[in-house]
Amino acid sequence: MRTFLHTDDGVTIDSVYDPGAVVYDFSRPLAGDLAFVVAHGFTGDVDRPHVRRVAEALTRHGAVVTFSFRGHGASGGRSTVGDREVLDLAAAVRWARELGHTRVATIGFSMGGSVVLRHAALYGGEVDAVVSVSAPARWYYRGTPPMRRLHWLVTRPEGRLVGRYGFRTRIHHREWNPVPMSPVESVPRIAPTPLLIVHGDQDGYFPLDHPRMLAAAAGDHGELWLEPGMGHAEHAATDALLDRIGDWAVAQGG
Repeated sequence: MRTFLHTDDGVTIDSVYDPGAVVYDFSRPLAGDLAFVVAHGFTGDVDRPHVRRVAEALTRHGAVVTFSFRGHGASGGRSTVGDREVLDLAAAVRWARELGHTRVATIGFSMGGSVVLRHAALYGGEVDAVVSVSAPARWYYRGTPPMRRLHWLVTRPEGRLVGRYGFRTRIHHREWNPVPMSPVESVPRIAPTPLLIVHGDQDGYFPLDHPRMLAAAAGDHGELWLEPGMGHAEHAATDALLDRIGDWAVAQGG
Protein backbone atom coordinates (compact mmCIF):
# COMPACT_ATOMS: atom_id res chain seq x y z
CA MET A 1 0.00 0.00 0.00
CA ARG A 2 1.36 3.43 -0.94
CA THR A 3 0.10 6.86 0.05
CA PHE A 4 1.16 10.42 0.78
CA LEU A 5 0.97 11.42 4.43
CA HIS A 6 0.71 15.00 5.65
CA THR A 7 2.90 16.32 8.45
CA ASP A 8 1.81 18.83 11.08
CA ASP A 9 3.61 21.57 9.12
CA GLY A 10 1.92 20.63 5.83
CA VAL A 11 4.62 18.62 4.02
CA THR A 12 3.57 15.60 1.93
CA ILE A 13 5.50 12.43 2.73
CA ASP A 14 5.70 9.51 0.30
CA SER A 15 5.02 6.37 2.35
CA VAL A 16 4.72 2.61 1.83
CA TYR A 17 3.12 -0.07 4.02
CA ASP A 18 4.23 -3.70 3.82
CA PRO A 19 2.22 -6.19 5.89
CA GLY A 20 4.21 -8.74 7.81
CA ALA A 21 5.00 -12.03 6.10
CA VAL A 22 3.35 -15.26 7.21
CA VAL A 23 6.11 -17.06 9.08
CA TYR A 24 5.94 -20.60 10.40
CA ASP A 25 9.37 -20.74 11.99
CA PHE A 26 8.32 -20.79 15.65
CA SER A 27 11.84 -19.99 16.83
CA ARG A 28 11.36 -16.55 15.20
CA PRO A 29 7.81 -15.52 16.11
CA LEU A 30 6.01 -12.90 14.05
CA ALA A 31 4.24 -10.28 16.16
CA GLY A 32 1.07 -9.50 14.24
CA ASP A 33 0.38 -6.38 16.29
CA LEU A 34 3.87 -4.93 15.74
CA ALA A 35 4.81 -2.43 13.03
CA PHE A 36 8.31 -1.16 12.31
CA VAL A 37 8.64 2.42 11.07
CA VAL A 38 11.93 2.77 9.19
CA ALA A 39 13.72 6.15 9.05
CA HIS A 40 16.33 6.12 6.29
CA GLY A 41 19.66 7.91 6.16
CA PHE A 42 20.46 11.19 4.41
CA THR A 43 20.06 11.00 0.58
CA GLY A 44 18.02 7.79 0.88
CA ASP A 45 14.35 7.41 -0.02
CA VAL A 46 11.59 4.84 0.11
CA ASP A 47 12.48 3.37 -3.31
CA ARG A 48 16.22 2.98 -2.79
CA PRO A 49 17.29 -0.69 -2.94
CA HIS A 50 18.99 -0.54 0.46
CA VAL A 51 15.82 0.81 2.08
CA ARG A 52 13.66 -1.84 0.38
CA ARG A 53 16.08 -4.54 1.59
CA VAL A 54 15.70 -3.36 5.18
CA ALA A 55 11.91 -3.39 4.85
CA GLU A 56 11.90 -6.88 3.36
CA ALA A 57 14.08 -8.24 6.17
CA LEU A 58 11.90 -6.73 8.88
CA THR A 59 8.65 -8.13 7.43
CA ARG A 60 9.73 -11.46 8.90
CA HIS A 61 8.99 -9.94 12.30
CA GLY A 62 6.08 -7.54 11.73
CA ALA A 63 4.54 -5.05 9.35
CA VAL A 64 6.79 -2.27 8.01
CA VAL A 65 6.16 1.39 7.21
CA THR A 66 8.83 3.05 5.10
CA PHE A 67 8.78 6.66 3.93
CA SER A 68 10.91 9.31 2.28
CA PHE A 69 11.95 12.18 4.51
CA ARG A 70 11.07 15.69 3.33
CA GLY A 71 13.22 16.79 0.44
CA HIS A 72 13.98 13.18 -0.50
CA GLY A 73 12.55 11.28 -3.45
CA ALA A 74 8.88 12.06 -4.12
CA SER A 75 8.20 13.69 -0.75
CA GLY A 76 7.61 17.43 -0.62
CA GLY A 77 9.57 20.15 1.11
CA ARG A 78 13.31 20.41 1.63
CA SER A 79 15.60 18.49 3.92
CA THR A 80 16.55 20.11 7.22
CA VAL A 81 19.06 17.28 7.84
CA GLY A 82 17.43 15.93 11.00
CA ASP A 83 15.55 18.90 12.47
CA ARG A 84 11.94 19.03 11.22
CA GLU A 85 12.22 15.44 10.05
CA VAL A 86 10.79 14.46 13.43
CA LEU A 87 7.43 15.65 12.03
CA ASP A 88 7.80 13.26 9.09
CA LEU A 89 8.45 10.36 11.44
CA ALA A 90 5.52 11.39 13.65
CA ALA A 91 3.20 11.24 10.62
CA ALA A 92 4.46 7.75 9.73
CA VAL A 93 4.01 6.51 13.31
CA ARG A 94 0.45 7.87 13.35
CA TRP A 95 -0.27 6.02 10.11
CA ALA A 96 0.98 2.75 11.61
CA ARG A 97 -1.40 3.25 14.54
CA GLU A 98 -4.29 4.12 12.21
CA LEU A 99 -3.64 0.84 10.38
CA GLY A 100 -4.43 -0.95 13.63
CA HIS A 101 -1.00 -1.78 15.05
CA THR A 102 -0.95 -1.73 18.83
CA ARG A 103 2.85 -1.75 19.03
CA VAL A 104 5.22 0.41 16.98
CA ALA A 105 9.01 0.23 16.91
CA THR A 106 11.02 2.92 15.16
CA ILE A 107 14.33 2.03 13.54
CA GLY A 108 16.52 4.77 12.10
CA PHE A 109 19.81 4.76 10.23
CA SER A 110 22.43 7.55 10.40
CA MET A 111 20.40 10.79 10.07
CA GLY A 112 17.29 8.67 10.62
CA GLY A 113 18.96 7.25 13.73
CA SER A 114 19.20 10.73 15.21
CA VAL A 115 15.58 11.42 14.22
CA VAL A 116 14.18 8.35 16.00
CA LEU A 117 16.00 9.41 19.18
CA ARG A 118 14.64 12.95 19.07
CA HIS A 119 11.16 11.76 18.13
CA ALA A 120 11.03 9.36 21.10
CA ALA A 121 12.19 12.15 23.41
CA LEU A 122 9.69 14.70 22.10
CA TYR A 123 6.69 12.38 21.61
CA GLY A 124 6.84 10.42 24.85
CA GLY A 125 4.83 7.21 24.77
CA GLU A 126 4.11 7.29 21.02
CA VAL A 127 6.38 4.30 20.32
CA ASP A 128 7.06 1.04 22.13
CA ALA A 129 10.71 0.50 21.17
CA VAL A 130 13.47 2.53 19.51
CA VAL A 131 16.44 1.30 17.47
CA SER A 132 19.12 3.78 16.41
CA VAL A 133 21.73 2.49 13.95
CA SER A 134 24.94 4.38 13.02
CA ALA A 135 23.68 7.64 14.53
CA PRO A 136 25.72 10.66 15.59
CA ALA A 137 25.74 11.65 19.24
CA ARG A 138 26.29 15.35 18.63
CA TRP A 139 25.74 17.90 15.88
CA TYR A 140 28.28 19.58 13.58
CA TYR A 141 30.73 16.68 13.72
CA ARG A 142 33.42 17.04 11.02
CA GLY A 143 36.05 14.65 12.29
CA THR A 144 36.01 12.22 9.35
CA PRO A 145 36.39 12.80 5.57
CA PRO A 146 32.83 11.57 4.81
CA MET A 147 31.39 14.04 7.29
CA ARG A 148 33.45 16.89 5.88
CA ARG A 149 32.05 16.03 2.43
CA LEU A 150 28.53 15.92 3.84
CA HIS A 151 28.94 19.36 5.42
CA TRP A 152 30.07 20.72 2.04
CA LEU A 153 26.98 19.16 0.43
CA VAL A 154 24.66 20.80 2.99
CA THR A 155 26.25 24.20 3.53
CA ARG A 156 27.52 25.24 0.07
CA PRO A 157 25.26 26.31 -2.82
CA GLU A 158 27.18 24.11 -5.23
CA GLY A 159 26.90 21.24 -2.76
CA ARG A 160 23.13 21.62 -2.60
CA LEU A 161 23.02 21.48 -6.41
CA VAL A 162 24.90 18.18 -6.27
CA GLY A 163 22.41 16.99 -3.66
CA ARG A 164 19.42 17.93 -5.83
CA TYR A 165 20.61 16.52 -9.15
CA GLY A 166 23.02 13.83 -8.01
CA PHE A 167 21.19 12.37 -5.00
CA ARG A 168 17.53 13.41 -5.54
CA THR A 169 17.77 15.33 -2.25
CA ARG A 170 16.59 18.92 -1.97
CA ILE A 171 18.36 20.59 0.95
CA HIS A 172 17.14 23.70 2.76
CA HIS A 173 19.53 26.65 2.55
CA ARG A 174 18.73 28.03 6.00
CA GLU A 175 20.79 27.15 9.04
CA TRP A 176 19.12 25.70 12.12
CA ASN A 177 17.49 28.37 14.29
CA PRO A 178 17.13 27.31 17.02
CA VAL A 179 19.53 24.38 17.02
CA PRO A 180 17.50 21.24 17.78
CA MET A 181 18.12 19.10 20.82
CA SER A 182 21.07 16.84 20.07
CA PRO A 183 20.79 13.03 20.03
CA VAL A 184 22.80 12.65 23.24
CA GLU A 185 20.57 15.21 24.96
CA SER A 186 17.50 13.36 23.70
CA VAL A 187 18.42 9.90 24.97
CA PRO A 188 17.77 10.42 28.72
CA ARG A 189 14.21 11.54 27.89
CA ILE A 190 13.35 8.28 26.12
CA ALA A 191 13.10 6.12 29.27
CA PRO A 192 11.27 3.89 30.04
CA THR A 193 10.83 3.06 26.33
CA PRO A 194 13.29 0.28 25.41
CA LEU A 195 16.25 1.61 23.41
CA LEU A 196 18.78 -0.25 21.27
CA ILE A 197 21.88 1.50 19.91
CA VAL A 198 23.70 -0.30 17.08
CA HIS A 199 27.02 0.83 15.62
CA GLY A 200 29.76 -0.71 13.50
CA ASP A 201 33.36 -0.66 14.65
CA GLN A 202 34.36 0.19 11.05
CA ASP A 203 31.95 3.11 10.65
CA GLY A 204 33.67 5.68 8.45
CA TYR A 205 31.33 8.54 9.42
CA PHE A 206 31.05 8.42 13.22
CA PRO A 207 33.73 6.76 15.38
CA LEU A 208 32.93 4.71 18.46
CA ASP A 209 32.82 7.63 20.87
CA HIS A 210 29.40 8.48 19.37
CA PRO A 211 27.57 5.24 20.29
CA ARG A 212 29.38 5.10 23.61
CA MET A 213 28.18 8.62 24.45
CA LEU A 214 24.62 7.62 23.54
CA ALA A 215 24.82 4.44 25.62
CA ALA A 216 26.21 6.33 28.61
CA ALA A 217 23.36 8.83 28.35
CA ALA A 218 20.83 5.98 28.18
CA GLY A 219 22.10 4.31 31.33
CA ASP A 220 20.27 1.17 32.40
CA HIS A 221 17.36 1.62 29.97
CA GLY A 222 19.54 1.37 26.86
CA GLU A 223 21.36 -1.50 25.17
CA LEU A 224 24.48 -1.11 22.99
CA TRP A 225 25.55 -3.46 20.21
CA LEU A 226 28.99 -2.74 18.76
CA GLU A 227 29.16 -4.80 15.57
CA PRO A 228 32.60 -6.13 14.51
CA GLY A 229 33.47 -5.34 10.90
CA MET A 230 30.33 -3.30 10.24
CA GLY A 231 30.52 -0.01 8.36
CA HIS A 232 27.84 2.66 8.16
CA ALA A 233 24.03 2.51 8.16
CA GLU A 234 21.72 0.54 5.85
CA HIS A 235 24.36 -0.48 3.34
CA ALA A 236 26.40 -2.12 6.11
CA ALA A 237 23.52 -3.75 8.00
CA THR A 238 23.49 -7.43 7.06
CA ASP A 239 20.31 -9.47 6.84
CA ALA A 240 21.50 -11.39 9.91
CA LEU A 241 21.83 -8.14 11.88
CA LEU A 242 18.39 -6.98 10.73
CA ASP A 243 16.94 -10.32 11.89
CA ARG A 244 18.54 -9.85 15.31
CA ILE A 245 17.10 -6.34 15.51
CA GLY A 246 13.69 -7.69 14.55
CA ASP A 247 13.93 -10.38 17.23
CA TRP A 248 14.92 -7.74 19.80
CA ALA A 249 11.92 -5.53 18.94
CA VAL A 250 9.49 -8.44 19.11
CA ALA A 251 10.90 -9.44 22.53
CA GLN A 252 10.21 -5.98 23.99
CA GLY A 253 6.51 -6.85 24.02
CA GLY A 254 7.08 -10.00 26.00
